[in-house]
Amino acid sequence: MGIVFTRLFSSLFGNKEARILVLGLDNAGKTTILYRLQMGEVVSTIPTIGFNVETVQYNNIKFQVWDLGSEIGIAVESGNISFGTSSFLPEPYWRCYFPNTQAIIYVVDSSDTDRLVVAKEEFHAILEEEELKGAVVLLFANKQDLPGALDDAAITEALELHKIKNRQWAIFKTSAIKGEGLFEGLDW
Repeated sequence: MGIVFTRLFSSLFGNKEARILVLGLDNAGKTTILYRLQMGEVVSTIPTIGFNVETVQYNNIKFQVWDLGSEIGIAVESGNISFGTSSFLPEPYWRCYFPNTQAIIYVVDSSDTDRLVVAKEEFHAILEEEELKGAVVLLFANKQDLPGALDDAAITEALELHKIKNRQWAIFKTSAIKGEGLFEGLDW
């Protein structure tokens, strides 16, 4: 794909800011990625309550990055929706962050194989959101530095990425702790 991600924002927005949502299950590494991109270093983090918003400058593009916490949420299991504590995005306010989003960075903990089904369900639910239909999707198969981490091909299969139609997407192996793969993903 070359530098599709960067070129897309360059051509569409020039020096304007692009709005990017960083989504994924709790403990996937969203906040660590956000601060690695912004400050170039690992910052000690705690679970995000609410959201973090930061501006990241990369290749002459300013990205307004929204890291949405996942402490309270909705769960979709076998067609039933339940509210309360879960690993899904916060409800009801999480949808208010969707308007004007140009890209989604979906972060998956590649070492947490027990939660891949939940990650898949959340990911596909996000793709169905009307206000996110035009957003490009960058997936980070994060925590590649941990033992037992699945590679990008295994994550692609587990998340059923082949089902994504009419939308540009890419997946990259990353380690937020080591800083590997993050900028390669943004260069897409």
